[in-house]
Amino acid sequence: MPVVLSAGSRRTETPNAVMTTLASPTQGEAGAAVWRVDAVPGMVGPVHVFDAESVWTWLAGTATVELGGELFTVGPGDTMVLPADVTRQMTADPRDGFAAIVVASPGVEAYNPDGVSAPDACDLAPKGSERTVPPWVR
Repeated sequence: MPVVLSAGSRRTETPNAVMTTLASPTQGEAGAAVWRVDAVPGMVGPVHVFDAESVWTWLAGTATVELGGELFTVGPGDTMVLPADVTRQMTADPRDGFAAIVVASPGVEAYNPDGVSAPDACDLAPKGSERTVPPWVR
């Protein structure tokens, strides 16, 4: 169906954020995956990699993004293009967290750099050297 009503949006909660799928191959039959990230204040996301480019636009709050060893501070109205196969880690503002819209290729896979899982990784995170399509991208 070409219209995805707000009530039908898929929400995936992790310890760090809520991802709301706005459109994807299984939601609106889209040729791209589009989701909203609402990060909890002070969250420190996992170090991870996507196998395809993703584009992030911040709506509210601020974040520090470590991308391939370089640090960037971003806030409302800022957009980052995160290239494929480059490590990334996001840290949310300790008071406000952040909200962002993300666009990526359908079926984009997340994986751990060097095939090593963080010991405190959530259940949805890739394990070891596996590659997974996050639920909010499907």
